[in-house]
Amino acid sequence: QVQLVESGGGLVQAGGSLRLSCAASGRTFGTAFMGWFRQAPGKEREFVAAISWIDSSTYYADSVKGRFTISRDNAKNTVYLYMNSLKPEDTAVYYCAARRGSSTEYAYWGQGTQVTVSS
Repeated sequence: QVQLVESGGGLVQAGGSLRLSCAASGRTFGTAFMGWFRQAPGKEREFVAAISWIDSSTYYADSVKGRFTISRDNAKNTVYLYMNSLKPEDTAVYYCAARRGSSTEYAYWGQGTQVTVSS
């Protein structure tokens, strides 16, 4: 019902910046939250950031707080993740996800985009 496409990943040196984008299409009506998650090789998938589609309230993992910023453009059905002061430990595949207000879990996921931070 909801399709998500991430873009903007790439290779960057430590201390650099990247902007990830997530474009949503399909039946987006009823979406309450959009989130970013990441997974490094051999690691569990972890929460990075989320934003409310209603009031733009934001939530961040402690590991990225102060360095990453999540924002939205509701007219374009697009969510962005601005990543600054990148560290090698930020290297992972980043996924965006959508959650309906009637659900407690993120049910829709994008294909992921690779972010690699070199030292």
